[in-house]
Amino acid sequence: MAFKTLSKSEKSYIQTSLQAPSPLRADGRSIHQFRAITLQTGVVPIANGSAQLNLGRSSDESMGGTEVLAAARLEVEDIGVDAGGGGGRVVCAVSCSPAAYSYLSAAALDDLQHDYSAVLNDVLSHASLRPPNLGIIPSRKAWLLTLDLMILSDAGNVYDALFMAARAVLWDTRVPRTRAIEYRPDKREGGKGGGDEMDVDSEPHSGLDTRRSKAPAIDFELEDHWDDGAVLGGREAWPVSVTLNLFPGVHFLDATTQEEAATPLRLVLIFSFPTRSPAALHGMHLLGTGDTDLAQIESLVKDGEKYALEIYTALNAKLKDEELRRTEKVRLKFSAAR
Repeated sequence: MAFKTLSKSEKSYIQTSLQAPSPLRADGRSIHQFRAITLQTGVVPIANGSAQLNLGRSSDESMGGTEVLAAARLEVEDIGVDAGGGGGRVVCAVSCSPAAYSYLSAAALDDLQHDYSAVLNDVLSHASLRPPNLGIIPSRKAWLLTLDLMILSDAGNVYDALFMAARAVLWDTRVPRTRAIEYRPDKREGGKGGGDEMDVDSEPHSGLDTRRSKAPAIDFELEDHWDDGAVLGGREAWPVSVTLNLFPGVHFLDATTQEEAATPLRLVLIFSFPTRSPAALHGMHLLGTGDTDLAQIESLVKDGEKYALEIYTALNAKLKDEELRRTEKVRLKFSAAR
C-alpha cells in the first residue's frame, strides 16, 4: 500500500502515544473518533448520480483531508435469457490522482488503483446487492451501472472514504423511467393477412401503439417526468466500511497517513444494514505484516459492526439532507422550464 516513509523515532512516538493508558493523537481525537466528514451530492450534472466526500478537512482549511469524487452513469446493454434477477450489472473502478501520490511510481500507482478497484467491485457488484430496477426488458435489455471513483487527496483511511462515497453516489443515482414498446404492423397497411382480412378494431391505430398488445416488448422509450428518474431499488442495503487499526491490546479508527505508516496491521470490515434484516458482513481484509488470531478477529468483527452502524447512521442523515436539497432544486428547475 501507499504510505509515506516515517523515521524510526516518528513511528515509535506514534505507537507509544496510541498504546498509552490515556491514548494521545496528534489532532486531539479519541482513538474511536472519526474526523469531520463533508458531503455534497449532485456535483456532476451529466452523471446519473454523483457525490464528493471529504474526510478530515478542518472548517478553517480550504484543502486537506481524504477527498473522493464519485460519479455513476447508466448505459443500456443487451442481456441473455439467463440473466438472473431481471438483469443489470454494477461495475466499479477507482483511479488515483497522481498529485495525491506524487511519491509513487506509475507502476505502483497502477497497482494501488487495482487493489482499491478489486475490493469495491467484489462487494458492490455482487448479485445480493443488485438493484431490482436495473432491468428494462426481461431477457433483452438492462442498465449497466458504472461507478467511477477518483481519490483526489489521501490523508489516510481511504477504504472507509471510498465506501462512504460509493454509498453516497449510489443513493443519489436516479434510474430513468422507461416504457416498453413493441412494433406491430397494421394489417391495413400491408401487415400479415393482406388487405382481404378485416381488422376487428374500427378505430385506426399506430403500429407502435402497444396499449392493446399482448406480445412481449422488444424495445423501450424514456418517459418524460419532472424528476430525473427513480432511486435505485434496495439502496438501504449499500454497505459501509470500517477500518480497525491494530496494536497489541488496542485498536483505533480513522487513521491518518502517519498513523497508518506506524500501524503493523489493519482490519477492513464491510457491513450492510438492510431494512428489517440483521447486519451482513460483505467483506473482510487484513492489511499489513502484523499477526493476529481467530479469537481476536471474532471480537474485532463484533466491535466493527457497532462502529459501522454508527457510520451508517451518520451518513444516512447527511444523505437525506442532501436528497431534500437535490429534490427541491430539480423541482424548481423543472417548473422554470415549463
